[in-house]
Amino acid sequence: MQLGLVGLGKMGFNMRERVRRAGHEVIGYDRNPEVTDSESLADMVSKLESPRTVWVMVPAGEITRQTVQELSELLSPGDVVVDGGNSKFTDDRVHADLLAQKQIGYLDCGVSGGVWGLDNGYALMVGGSKELVERTMPIFDALRPEGPREEGFAHAGDVGAGHYSKMVHNGIEYGLMQAYAEGFELMDKSEVVLDVPAVIKAWQRGTVVRSWLLDLLVRALESDPELDDLRGYVEDSGEGRWTVEEGINNAVPLPVISAALFARFASRQEDSPAMRTVAALRNQFGGHSVQKA
Repeated sequence: MQLGLVGLGKMGFNMRERVRRAGHEVIGYDRNPEVTDSESLADMVSKLESPRTVWVMVPAGEITRQTVQELSELLSPGDVVVDGGNSKFTDDRVHADLLAQKQIGYLDCGVSGGVWGLDNGYALMVGGSKELVERTMPIFDALRPEGPREEGFAHAGDVGAGHYSKMVHNGIEYGLMQAYAEGFELMDKSEVVLDVPAVIKAWQRGTVVRSWLLDLLVRALESDPELDDLRGYVEDSGEGRWTVEEGINNAVPLPVISAALFARFASRQEDSPAMRTVAALRNQFGGHSVQKA
């Protein structure tokens, strides 16, 4: 099969290589001349044979919207666009409707696997019509992990379902990472556990908390046992916020995911105005001591 791939960053670059390893032809486009296969988006499209399949792997938001808009003007009826970035699920219907005006198909695909996906494969969650999913299946099969298809691929539902599933996946990821982080900090602060990295490494086999995330934590601790080389500043790419919003919209309690998201916000404060307020109030009503700035 032939694939056009827009965006050859950390994920897209490795995805191109994995699809090529499976025997498919991939023509990529990126603004970086060192990695691109085409001079422009139009040049990439011109090198593809109809019916074309173009996979978009660029940052969510305005860049994705601009890319889909440009593709709607370059592609032909019967072609398909797959958005594999971390777009918000509400954007998918907008993109699908725009492309439908030109009789161009649309699939949204949540992709998980990070920088390890080249060798391990990517978990894929796809939204869109069954017909388009089946047509694109050779590419999905090339990208997903080896083994039973259902253990690395899901046709989650109609347009938007793929990115919705990935949103929830990332919300869960927030909670898992925060739990590991809090456990590490507690042991690190106590005077009881003398070798925290050794304890965490011992959790890798036979325990109910073993996971790939735990393996990655062990890997990080092997190079920096106290994690002193890092600043405790954590960004969020949007999916955690959207997950909490959906919890509110559907009256679903998400205390763990919400707390993990707010912990990331707290990590960005040099000095918390809220906690200064708490200190002031304790001083006012109880005469409790405070520390001056």
